[in-house]
Amino acid sequence: MEEINASIDFDRRLAPLDIEASLAHAAMLARQGIISPADADAIREGLNRIAQEIAEGRFAFRRDLEDIHMNIEARLAELAGPAAGRLHTARSRNDQVATDLRLWVVKACGRAREGLRDLQRALLDKAEAHAGTIMPGFTHMQPAQPITFGHHCLAYVEMFARDGGRFADAQARMNECPLGAAALAGTSFPIDRDMTAGALGFARPMRNSLDAVASRDFALEYLATAAIAATHLSRLAEEIVLWASPGFGFVALSDAFTTGSSIMPQKRNPDAAELIRGKTGRILGSFVALATVMKGLALAYAKDLQEDKEAVFAAADALELSLAAMAGMVADMTPDRAKMRAAADTGYPTATDLADYIARVLGKPFREAHHAAGAIVKLAEQKGVTLDRLPLADMRKFEPGLTEDVFGVLGLEASAASRASYGGTAPARVREQIAFWREKLK
Repeated sequence: MEEINASIDFDRRLAPLDIEASLAHAAMLARQGIISPADADAIREGLNRIAQEIAEGRFAFRRDLEDIHMNIEARLAELAGPAAGRLHTARSRNDQVATDLRLWVVKACGRAREGLRDLQRALLDKAEAHAGTIMPGFTHMQPAQPITFGHHCLAYVEMFARDGGRFADAQARMNECPLGAAALAGTSFPIDRDMTAGALGFARPMRNSLDAVASRDFALEYLATAAIAATHLSRLAEEIVLWASPGFGFVALSDAFTTGSSIMPQKRNPDAAELIRGKTGRILGSFVALATVMKGLALAYAKDLQEDKEAVFAAADALELSLAAMAGMVADMTPDRAKMRAAADTGYPTATDLADYIARVLGKPFREAHHAAGAIVKLAEQKGVTLDRLPLADMRKFEPGLTEDVFGVLGLEASAASRASYGGTAPARVREQIAFWREKLK
């Protein structure tokens, strides 16, 4: 029973928050005249000493005391005597643990947001340095149209911004205090829940005592948001793995973010990216695990809820480490402009530019222009040349109205520069977006 029941091995991470909530609760009890000022002083001094012992690694955690709450309460009894027993007036471990975990998750949202901002800044640095660096844009993993590496980096800046917004939204929703709900029905003591909520940084107390102790949707929302962010991290990690491979050669990573092989001395493996990609499964698994725990629980509290912490802690650890590693890896990688450009010059990436030119300049319906451009591409393939090296006379076999001006849109740089619609890959647009995000991330 002790083995399955004890949670101290993992919920000890809540110790600073448990003490913070207990200090707020004791101050409120004293102000409301529920406990004496002398008892409140003894409780405060004891809790502060316990906090110091934990911070210095001198606190003796005991598994026989089951959880962090009972461990702190037992030590407080040794330090404060009978006053310690009055701390638990008008509260239960049910609202106590709900408050502690909610405080922890609020802070985890904040850490995730800062990690995302650091990663965005690293991506912006790369985007700024490579606003005009040509690379292939892909669909179906096939070269599609030339884009700039800066534009590609900015795509992830946008994704991670939405992740940050989701964490901010989650923080706003979970910014309510369960403390004072007691076991499930509230309390008969004249407590001031607004006081404790304010002392702990919450916007307000939760309005329903059953909901306060029974709900873990704040943890689920954190995990869901973490899973989405991890998915974005995994996509970028996958691209870095591809880009760093000899088949692509788009980027080089230093020894700081790669490892060697145990038998192949030439290897430089992008292990940081691969591990980020792998940790996404752990984070998504944590969401599924807690959702499965919650799906069959009647109100209010059940011991199943003890399973919430390990899932949240594991996901937060994996996400925060992945964010830091990715920011470091993005800053570390060195793009190879020549290889990127050479790759962009395969597969006739300016075929769409040719079709657009026929439609825009010659006034042809786009479907007709698309057909003519396709025929010209086929001829270029047969002759083994790129579109900008195919003679005008050959092109005019399929579209007689073409003139020498068409070559102005068939080069890679010209193609990228022409995509100047809002949100496009044109270097000028890329630099505009960089300036926007620099200001936003100040």
